[in-house]
Amino acid sequence: MAGIYIHIPFCKQACHYCDFHFSTNLNTKSDLIDAILKEIELQRNYLEGEIIETIYFGGGTPSLLSHKELTSILNLIHKNYSTDSSPEITLEANPDDLSVSKLRELKSAGINRLSIGIQSFNDDILRYFNRAHNAEMASSAIQEAQSLGFQNISIDLIFGAPDQSVEDLKIDLHQTLKYKTQHISIYGLTIEEDTVFGKWEKQNKLTPLNEEIAAAHLEVIMATLAQDGYTQYEISNFCLPGYESKHNSSYWHGKKYLGLGPAAHSYNGKERQFNVAHNIKYIKQLQSNILPASVEKLSAEDHINEAILTKIRLIDGLNYVELKEKLNYDLLALRKNEIAQFTNLEMLVIVGDFLRLTPKGKLLADFITEKLII
Repeated sequence: MAGIYIHIPFCKQACHYCDFHFSTNLNTKSDLIDAILKEIELQRNYLEGEIIETIYFGGGTPSLLSHKELTSILNLIHKNYSTDSSPEITLEANPDDLSVSKLRELKSAGINRLSIGIQSFNDDILRYFNRAHNAEMASSAIQEAQSLGFQNISIDLIFGAPDQSVEDLKIDLHQTLKYKTQHISIYGLTIEEDTVFGKWEKQNKLTPLNEEIAAAHLEVIMATLAQDGYTQYEISNFCLPGYESKHNSSYWHGKKYLGLGPAAHSYNGKERQFNVAHNIKYIKQLQSNILPASVEKLSAEDHINEAILTKIRLIDGLNYVELKEKLNYDLLALRKNEIAQFTNLEMLVIVGDFLRLTPKGKLLADFITEKLII
């Protein structure tokens, strides 16, 4: 089983925190969709022998696609690849795009999972982030999607905005839980260098939230969502029973996937492929029937590190026995001192064949992982 990711690199406006590849100039959108269609055909053998069980439209803002553009991509994927009888098909969307007519179009195109970029229900925070929607639009989009029969909806939230208090966060969580969506992704705000927030930090116009307060935020998130029946199946991802993101889970479990569109990545089990992160270059190369990608062969060390980085974040944790059998790396022996230190601090626990983060350990997951990788 494998997945396909399609990167749609367009947004109506730039959020102050975002460093993904995107453009606010939509003049090339038609040419870029044609290029994606060409790439679908040229890459038809990349996942040879695999059944496609997930398709994911990310960005950027995929909800800017017209019904015709969306269906042309999906139809060509079904034509060129072996797809599961009922694949999970996710589309990321901004609330301001989700009118009733738009939602009906998405449903008729075959989208069966919506990932709505709410980020916050606080209008002050939304303005600070430079989002194009307000809290009322966010609430309306969720309710309209539910009323039209979308039964697998994910909400994206961001915590840790400068000056955001724990009380502010609790209000956001309370509002989120009113809708009982099947999935919630919650990410801590990171200040990236080449963003508006990155520039503000250099100019001392922005001070990131204190790490201790950010950790307190995460503790509140974990406790609040657990009380409402959500499972934290990955550090930033929570779901009701049976509603894990199949697509994102495939990344964490090392499954193969094809990335289409500028800046998209692919993985075939042996090497990674990286598409050029430039819309015009991407379009021109595909117009000449050239794949706009570079390839990186993965070393044994790369495979080991990726397994540790991704699987330690999962609810079951990292299967250290499987790591030794498949990749010939004895983590318990080679990181004996580090593991002992973190188990003594009640940040790691060994359960059967798994090394698992405790709730306390999840607050320092990146630091712990750094000590475990090669």
